[in-house]
Amino acid sequence: MRNRVIGSLFLFVAMLFLSTASFAQVRVSVRIAPPELETYEQPICPGDGYIWTPGYWAYDDDYYWVPGEWVMAPEPGYLWTPGYWGWGDDGYFFNDGYWGTEVGFYGGIDYGFGYFGHGFEGGRWENGHFFNNTSVNRVNGGSMHDTYSARVNEGSANHVSFNGGKGGVNAHATSQEEAAARGRHIAPVASQTAHVQEAHNDPQARASVRRGGTSATGGGNTSGTRTEENAGASTAVHPRDLPAVARPAAPNSGNAKTDQKYQKEQDKLVANQTKERQQLQQKQDNEHAQLTKQKATPERTQQVEQQHAQQTRQMQQTHTQQTQQMQQRQAPPASRGGGGRGH
Repeated sequence: MRNRVIGSLFLFVAMLFLSTASFAQVRVSVRIAPPELETYEQPICPGDGYIWTPGYWAYDDDYYWVPGEWVMAPEPGYLWTPGYWGWGDDGYFFNDGYWGTEVGFYGGIDYGFGYFGHGFEGGRWENGHFFNNTSVNRVNGGSMHDTYSARVNEGSANHVSFNGGKGGVNAHATSQEEAAARGRHIAPVASQTAHVQEAHNDPQARASVRRGGTSATGGGNTSGTRTEENAGASTAVHPRDLPAVARPAAPNSGNAKTDQKYQKEQDKLVANQTKERQQLQQKQDNEHAQLTKQKATPERTQQVEQQHAQQTRQMQQTHTQQTQQMQQRQAPPASRGGGGRGH
């Protein structure tokens, strides 16, 4: 009995790990430099307490653009150090971004909106509240109170996206940035990893599409490309972050009447799953509105975001199981696994 309980606990932990690691991040080294940074208009800050995290190029067989976004810090006093591409060991490596009490080195890359190569001029913490600098960030003056205006040196305004190597930014970490790198860090929050997954799944985010059909990796040639597993993982936070509901393959039982029946079952399942996504999204949107109305603390907001991520993951798992069970029912007898049930 004791062994059975231990085995069940092990299985539960393994399933939990698999559910949260469905989108493993991969650290890559490629021969081709990332494209220039995109030129874009910053969306208006959604409310007090949000910190801007700039857009950048990520990589998976091709570079793909991850748009900038407004994010709540995981803890009061924490600021975002953007990730950046750097040249080394005959390739370009991406250095992951992180949250810390000080902004560290991000390659000297001029991301704009307060991230002009060194440090951060887009906002500051005061008495546990984050204040945005309206001289570099777009805010709604009618609904935001935690703001200030201070003119800053806006950097070189170039679009180079990597440090070192031919054509890269020639910048080195200051002693303060080196100290920040050794400090306590917090990994990207759930909404950030979901944002990366959404960009990863968007064909229009690929450099080969955005750059007029010319792949940033030399037409798909990945010779000299090395991959290294990273411990990071990504999960969707809200239903809108998920890819479209997967539609099963068209039934092909060999019987037109049966296939028509199966097709109706599939259509009904897809419609029900889509409706459940919409209902959950509406529920979560209402909770977001309530948080804004209550002027919730960053800690409370982050707690709700984690609950939303769990709700979304559970719904996605349920929908996957429903689809698999339906496909098993509809499969021809010869493809259902054969063999009788043992006794």
